[in-house]
Order: sequence, then C-alpha cells, then structure tokens
Amino acid sequence: MATSLDKGPARADVLQSLTGLLLVLFIWGHMFFESSILLGKDAMYWVSKMFEGEPVFGKPYPLLVSGVGVIIFTLIAVHAILAMRKFPGSYRQYQQFNSHMSDMRHPDTTLWYVQVVTGFAMFFLASAHLVVVILQPDNIGPYASSDRIWSGHFWILYALLLVSVHLHAGIGAYRLAMKWAPIPAASSKVTRRRFKLAMWCIIAFFLCLGTASLVTYMKIGKQHAPHAGERYIPTHKQAIQESE
Repeated sequence: MATSLDKGPARADVLQSLTGLLLVLFIWGHMFFESSILLGKDAMYWVSKMFEGEPVFGKPYPLLVSGVGVIIFTLIAVHAILAMRKFPGSYRQYQQFNSHMSDMRHPDTTLWYVQVVTGFAMFFLASAHLVVVILQPDNIGPYASSDRIWSGHFWILYALLLVSVHLHAGIGAYRLAMKWAPIPAASSKVTRRRFKLAMWCIIAFFLCLGTASLVTYMKIGKQHAPHAGERYIPTHKQAIQESE
C-alpha cells in the first residue's frame, strides 16, 4: 500500500523561495528608482510622479503608491512567517545551533545566520518605512523625502535598513541560486565560488549606491531644513510660472 506524502512543507518551501525572489527583485528595482536623486531633483520628481500614475492618468494618484506598499508589506509578512519555520524554536535549540555553527565553521551556515539576524531586524525597520509610505503616499519627492530623512531624523532608520536589506537580499539571491539552479555535481564547488563572488559584488554595489543616495538626500534635507515642508517645483513648472 502506497504511503501518501505530506506535500505541505515542500509547497511552503517553494512559496518562501518565490516570495523571497519577488522581494529581492523589488528591492533592487526600488534602489535604482530611489537613486534617481543622484541624477538631480527633476529626475527624482519625475520618478515619484511616475509611480503616482501622472504620466498615464494626467494627474497624480498617491493611493497607487499606498497600494504597492500594502502588497510589499503582505509579501514581507508571508515570507517572514514561512521563514520562521526554520528558526530555532527555543533558547536550547538556539544554543545547539550556535554550538554547531561554531564547531563546523561552515561559511554557508554562517550566511544563513546572517540572514536570520538581518531578516529579524528588517521586519521592524522595513515595516516602519512601509507604514510611512502607506499612510503618507503623497509625502515623496526631492524635498519631501529629504526633509523626512534629515529634519525627521529618518536617516538613522534608513542607514540600518540599507545594510540589513542588501545583506539579506544578496545572501538570499545566492541561496536561491544554489538551491534551485541546475548545477552539475562535478562543477558544484566552482559554481559555488562564482555565485558567492557575484553575491558579494552585488551587495557591495547596492550598498555603495544606497549610501550615495542616502548622503545626497541628507545634503538636500540639510540645505532645505529652513523651509522644511515646502514641496519641490520642477524646472519646467518654474519656467511656466516665471513666464506668467
């Protein structure tokens, strides 16, 4: 008599990988859009209005940004719940795992532990950021974002989030590649080294890009601090106002 297998854990594992992949792609894409401030205030203004649907609908709809925020928050919650299945469930289990990790000194086990720590931190840091985005979707722009970062002291949260999210995403992408990529056994060691090199290069790239963007927002926020709360007027609108 055939024994039926419980496919629940396997399905949960696939869903965890899928939600993780979606979040990694979002984070990397979000980083590029956020770094538009490096191209100037007008570029960042255009990006913010694009996500509000202005180029398509003729006027901005900030609720679109709130909708995206809700979707991402839901993905994070689902991914976190699924990932917690593999966390130590008690202090005794944590001690056993910590002893095991120290004795083996296995690099990938250490990377998994880094993911646990950054994931735990990111759940609170990212949630705080998303709550602001969901509740204040119209408070995004060259001056609005810079004022929040500098005058609102959000740079502390974003600096911690920057490190946590890109370590977590980079390691997660590496682990997904090692888990799901069809790697021949004969070349597994070489492939692992290459994937790991790519992982560290990607992490370094996004940390540098994110740091440059955050510093730029802080500089703009510091300069704009005496007028905090005023919204940015793009160059083309300034020209129209001056001509009138």
